[in-house]
Amino acid sequence: MGNHSFTAVRMDEHHPHWAVAVSRCGDLYHRPGDFRTEFGRDYTRILHCTAYSRLKRKTQVFFTTKNDHICTRIEHVNHVDSVSCTIGRYLGLNTELIGAIANGHDLGHSPFGHLGERVLRKISKKELGETFWHERQGLRVVDDIETLLDPTGRTQNLMLTYAVRDGIISHCGEVRQTVLRPRRKAVPLESITRPNEYEPYTWEGCVVKIADKIAYLGRDIEDAVRLHILTEDGKPMQDLKKELNGLLREKVESISNTAIMYPLITDICRESTPEKGLILSQQHLDLMNTVMQFNYEYIYSSKRLSIYHAYAELILESIYSILKQCYAGADTLKVLKDMQKDYPTLGKHFLERLKKYSDIGRAIADRDKFGNAFGNKIVYHIADDPKQYRLACIDYIAGMTDTYAEKNFDELTTF
Repeated sequence: MGNHSFTAVRMDEHHPHWAVAVSRCGDLYHRPGDFRTEFGRDYTRILHCTAYSRLKRKTQVFFTTKNDHICTRIEHVNHVDSVSCTIGRYLGLNTELIGAIANGHDLGHSPFGHLGERVLRKISKKELGETFWHERQGLRVVDDIETLLDPTGRTQNLMLTYAVRDGIISHCGEVRQTVLRPRRKAVPLESITRPNEYEPYTWEGCVVKIADKIAYLGRDIEDAVRLHILTEDGKPMQDLKKELNGLLREKVESISNTAIMYPLITDICRESTPEKGLILSQQHLDLMNTVMQFNYEYIYSSKRLSIYHAYAELILESIYSILKQCYAGADTLKVLKDMQKDYPTLGKHFLERLKKYSDIGRAIADRDKFGNAFGNKIVYHIADDPKQYRLACIDYIAGMTDTYAEKNFDELTTF
């Protein structure tokens, strides 16, 4: 089922941008008989990488919660995959490309959600003179940091296609524009300096970008109710219900994720064409903006979160401070080894990381702790550059889960 109105512009071998879209930063091995498409390979490479696994213990909005029914980052990614593939399938777009982008789009998120991102942005501006934003960090993760084993047992970078990498860095979900269309020119993705600087290169990337927003609006409200930040019969929720019933044809009996997602998904499928772009009707754009404004006022700015924010900030700044103090040029690995006496988890794991990714580490180690040979690129040249070391610290913290960051903080504060 579907109108398939975008079939002629879907990213496949008939598209004029196909060669660029499937290009990779290096030569990726091929096994005999592998029948997957290039985007299909990207999809499975993302699912098998450790950054994807860690999303299950990373914050969406409410972090380190003990409630198993509160949305985590990996659930959000799955929701985006579902929403975007539903839209893409109806419109006739390439759902393999959509799935790969959707599952990889948040790999650059730090622990403790957007609060953790703000903390690392502050550290990065002070220590590196650069900003930190999760879309660009996602590109760093898939280009430089994440590895998989090749058939010979060597660690290799993911080497994803341009279209998937582009979808990751261009996915910024905080969109305000009413129409989405892909840009016409390929740009060096490393040259992008801020979120939303460019629209995605493909229609598929545009679908993920709008699905990212659709997927979390209602779920954040459901989670706030589960945690008693909001109540179903409370005034804010009742006022929102009245507003939504004034906007929608069908009466809203209860504010839920599906009650908000369904009209937005069906409207964008109904209204969008290659000529008009991906578009919501004014009525449904008002719906999206109304719910977003509600969430900012009553959820994201809730006083209930302020203590958690201070707690998360203390954790990340403390871990960074300890790691920063360990820099000693070519002797940094020795300092980290000595550090394990007081902080065994942090010292051991960061030492292993520098052995894999730094110039001084690779000079003395050619295998990882499982006996696999290193074939991935060297990311940090830290022997004579403390700034590169500080970047390694920030990258390491950005990859942590909430629970792993807490574990390291407990180690820092326990005698």
